[in-house]
Amino acid sequence: MGVASHNKNEHDSKTLEAALVSAQSNRTKPIKEAICDRGYRGKKEVLSIEISIPSKVLKRDTKYQKEVKREKFRRRAAIEPIIGHVKSDHRMARNYLKGFVGDEMNLLLAASAFNLKKWMNNFIWLIFVLKISLIISALREQKSHERQKYVQLYLLFLRLW
Repeated sequence: MGVASHNKNEHDSKTLEAALVSAQSNRTKPIKEAICDRGYRGKKEVLSIEISIPSKVLKRDTKYQKEVKREKFRRRAAIEPIIGHVKSDHRMARNYLKGFVGDEMNLLLAASAFNLKKWMNNFIWLIFVLKISLIISALREQKSHERQKYVQLYLLFLRLW
C-alpha cells in the first residue's frame, strides 16, 4: 500500500500525480495505465500514464471488450474495502496527533502496519507450506507398512498446527 498526505483538502484529480509518482517509486516495471474512479475525470493522461475511468457500455463494443472493461473496473472496486479496513483496524477513524506532521505520521504508520501484516501472513503461509512438504517427503521415504503406522500421527500433527 502506498500513501500520500496532502496539506489541503484537494480534489482527487489534483492528487493523482503525487499518487502515481509514489506508486512508480515502489515498482520495477513502469506503470502504463491507471484505473481510477469517476473522481479523477478531466485528464486522459498524467506523466505519460493513461488514465482509465469507468463509463457506460457502448453499443459498438464487442462482448470481449465489455468483459475486459468489466474485469478491469471490478479489480479497482476491490481496493475500497482495503481502505475501509485500514481506517477501522489501524485507528485511522480519528487522529490524536497534532497538526499536519501528526496526520502524516498516523498515515504512514497505518500503511506500514498494513504492509507488515500482509508480509507476515505471506511468511506464515510459506512456513506452513514448507512443513507440509517436509511431512510429505518424510512419508514418501518410509516403507509402506511404516507409512500406515505414522499416517494417523501426521494427521493429528496437522490438526494441532
